[in-house]
Amino acid sequence: MIAFITENEPAIRLTAFFGIFLAVALAEVAAPRRALTMSKLRRWVANIGIVVLNTVVVRLLFATAAVGLAHAAGGAGWGLFNWLAWPLWLEVLLAVVILDFIIYLQHVMFHAVPTLWRLHMMHHADLDIDVTTGARFHPIEIVLSMLLKLAAVAALGPHPVAVVLFEVLLNGTAMFNHGNVRLPLALDRVLRLFVVTPDMHRVHHSVVRTETNSNFGFNLPWWDRLFGTYRDQPAAGHDGMTIGLEQFREPTKLTLGHMLLLPFRGSVGTYPIGRRASDE
Repeated sequence: MIAFITENEPAIRLTAFFGIFLAVALAEVAAPRRALTMSKLRRWVANIGIVVLNTVVVRLLFATAAVGLAHAAGGAGWGLFNWLAWPLWLEVLLAVVILDFIIYLQHVMFHAVPTLWRLHMMHHADLDIDVTTGARFHPIEIVLSMLLKLAAVAALGPHPVAVVLFEVLLNGTAMFNHGNVRLPLALDRVLRLFVVTPDMHRVHHSVVRTETNSNFGFNLPWWDRLFGTYRDQPAAGHDGMTIGLEQFREPTKLTLGHMLLLPFRGSVGTYPIGRRASDE
């Protein structure tokens, strides 16, 4: 089973991506949480265009993916887990949790550093939120994220199975928690003890600064509770809240070209953590 997972990593990731995407997209049609305010077709063309572009950029710039580096680290004896003789199940569990924590810290950093926030604004500037928003990131942010992920894998030396599992979980939960899906409140309350739910993450896409800078988790919800960045509900409620950023409200700027230029125009606003209105 281990050999099958590592040898078929691209197929596993691709199957999981399309399977989860389709499931969430169908759930959005069957039980939408909010009425969309923009043309779904226009947004999907631009958001899916970004996914295709980012895939090409990563393939061109990186000779090896995180799983390939994990294989190399294992062969060379690099990294923490290659120095420890722990059971595979424990190593995989700990590696997935640690990598998830690193992604949480990365997300906070992209909200705290104004230059990085400029890149991350493209993700938040979507005027609606649905399954495609989960993959809407600027190519430069994707490259920086990939570099951080590779550094983490080199330092930890996790088993390749842990990296495959982590990436499938991260991509899958990103699509799930960005989904415009209505879950029963009782189910949401239970699920958000173990995974970031759509209602939990939607708060993070509020136009209100204090809500934007909360609920940073993508997969595990524990880091927000542990570090005081958890917010249960938006002040205006999920039906009344406004999605997006104050300084980017033009529906005509939803095209792929405008999205790529967004970090280089306009203001970062007061959104970066620690920034005050007087800093404008």
